[in-house]
Amino acid sequence: MGDRRWGGADRWRSAGSALGRVVVVWAVSTLTLLILAGLLPDFELQSAGGDTFTRTALTAAAAAGAFGLLGALVWPVIVRALLLVPALVLGLLVFFLNGSLLLVALWLIPDGRGTANPETAVVVAAVMSAVASTGLAVRDDDAYRRRLYRLTGRTRPRASEGTPEQVPGTVFLQLDGVGHHVLRGAVADGLMPTVASWIDAGHLLTPWRTDWSSQTGASQLGILHGSNEDVPAFRWYEKDTGRLMVSNRPAGAVELQRRAVRRTGDGGLLTVDGASRGNLFSGGADQLALVLSMAARRGPRNRSRAGYFAYFSDPANAVRTAGSLVAECGREMFQSTRARLRRETPRVSRGGTYPFVRAFATVVERDVVVSAVMGDMLAGRTAVYADLVAYDEVAHHSGPHGRDTDQVLRRLDRAIALIATVAEHTPRPYRIVLLSDHGQSSGETFEGAYGLTLKDLVRAGCGLPVPRRVRRTRSGSEARDAARAALRLALHRPVDETGESAKELPARPSEPVVLASGNLGLVSFPDVPHRMTREEIDRRHPALLRTLAHHPGVGFVLVASAEHGSVVLARDGVEVPVADLDDGGGPLAVFGRGAARAVRRTDGFAHVADIMVNSMYDPATGTVHAFEEQIGSHGGLGGEQSHPFLLSPPELSPPVGAGEELVGAEQVHRVLRRWLRECSGPQVPLENTPSTNEPESVIPVDGPVVRDTSH
Repeated sequence: MGDRRWGGADRWRSAGSALGRVVVVWAVSTLTLLILAGLLPDFELQSAGGDTFTRTALTAAAAAGAFGLLGALVWPVIVRALLLVPALVLGLLVFFLNGSLLLVALWLIPDGRGTANPETAVVVAAVMSAVASTGLAVRDDDAYRRRLYRLTGRTRPRASEGTPEQVPGTVFLQLDGVGHHVLRGAVADGLMPTVASWIDAGHLLTPWRTDWSSQTGASQLGILHGSNEDVPAFRWYEKDTGRLMVSNRPAGAVELQRRAVRRTGDGGLLTVDGASRGNLFSGGADQLALVLSMAARRGPRNRSRAGYFAYFSDPANAVRTAGSLVAECGREMFQSTRARLRRETPRVSRGGTYPFVRAFATVVERDVVVSAVMGDMLAGRTAVYADLVAYDEVAHHSGPHGRDTDQVLRRLDRAIALIATVAEHTPRPYRIVLLSDHGQSSGETFEGAYGLTLKDLVRAGCGLPVPRRVRRTRSGSEARDAARAALRLALHRPVDETGESAKELPARPSEPVVLASGNLGLVSFPDVPHRMTREEIDRRHPALLRTLAHHPGVGFVLVASAEHGSVVLARDGVEVPVADLDDGGGPLAVFGRGAARAVRRTDGFAHVADIMVNSMYDPATGTVHAFEEQIGSHGGLGGEQSHPFLLSPPELSPPVGAGEELVGAEQVHRVLRRWLRECSGPQVPLENTPSTNEPESVIPVDGPVVRDTSH
């Protein structure tokens, strides 16, 4: 009886507190309208003949109330209707939609006392939303928690009487592209005080080593689904299907996830009460937001874009994020202009749509994902995996070290701190694990260093036409001369013992498909259905392999061989069978520990390219040459790109034993599975059993091969 009496009192107290907050927000909004009406000439809250202050105040109160009701009732409907609009467009529309709601609110005022020009309405609505979303009762923990529930669109979970203490949940935050070395430097330089405090408190910082393909597609697929088998690069050509596979395209992501699930017989790391936020793959989670592999689905099963609705349904969120997006575009334009005026090198073009792409990654994606993670924690979900891509995007164009990326690291630390603060108000305790999928290596682009692209070099080595600018470079000239000489020699090849020339050159060979994934290049010949051997390539293009292997910008070349199985070619005529590779010497020694193992594994993939080309690596400077327009790159071997990190709380067991190394994304997956079992029992199947879920439809990649620069 007493419990019910106290429970009723709590409800009345809660209702009274909520009513008080509404009154305060209404009063602040009314005051804001009065101030703006006095400052802006095109915004009126009076009749043409003038009104008393009391009458004007009542008009402002009516307008503020109408605007608040429209924001609460109409805004969510508008946002849901715009879910199919791209996020960047939606962010820019926010201001105009909010201004339109204010015009409607002014129209509802009797006697036509409220008027504003459309441009002024946009400004007034933005200021009102910003003021309403500022720290009202920020110091009150209960009010702060209630605000977080509202921001994330969640309802408070009800705890039944007698419920035992909740077992911990786990949040995995992936800081995309932040290598082990970068994180240690950011902590030492005071850029990430939250992370520094965790390390001081006993969190364990563990480096791990990626596979040859050091990029998000391979790493995250392995981490979330336990297998990244047959993912040779970020993008590659598949001869058996004639498809160009690109990891960050919906059709490519859904196919890679389908293959991984079929290979492992398991839905993924997040199959039990999990949430996947901002990732390429779902991990088997039911709760999704900004998950690329789900974006390829049609119809009601595509829930990934619902993350936009959960965030942008609050107009204050929408206005704040849109304002930050505009500010980030301005910041990028200023930073790129500064780099150009100072003649900083290396440097790549940062014009066109890039400022908007960067703003989406550093603002919109961050805000939506962080909000979704907060909602998952407040809803008490068991496992959450989220990817924050801001650093990776900026480092590609600004370089992995410098003022631009330092600012991003500071903002990432603030996002981590916010999530940690939310964990203090969640219905269950949470263990937050930070990790990255790869690092980034710096260096001038291949084209910037040598005046031609990898595609130009391949075409020149094949004797195919190349642009005049390529013919003028030393590399292009030498490659063309070698190709001509080799072709003349091939045309006069002597007859063998059978009376036929050894494997006549095809009359019309197809042009090679040349793709770049950071400092890893892939060359495929589409008209040959199988993986070509060195001997076949030499007969068709006698100068090509020698041109590639001897180029100063190339570290080594991997190609199949009918005689040796597969071989690695390098400068000065070095040839080593893959079976004989080791890290202690030979052409891979400079790339460090584990390089030989990584190359051998990739060599066994079904869709490995005819020719795999890894750029040079200078261990003294840590630089590589990306085959695409990036001065901070990843995708191959060499430098910091292959060394991400894992930061785990002391309550979890060490990732590996003393003296052992954590190698490959698949091993990281096994570590995360173990941690989930340690937290609250088996959260993922302990045995690989065939999935009974409906198979995901695969959307074919049609059309010609196109250049893609984002990853």
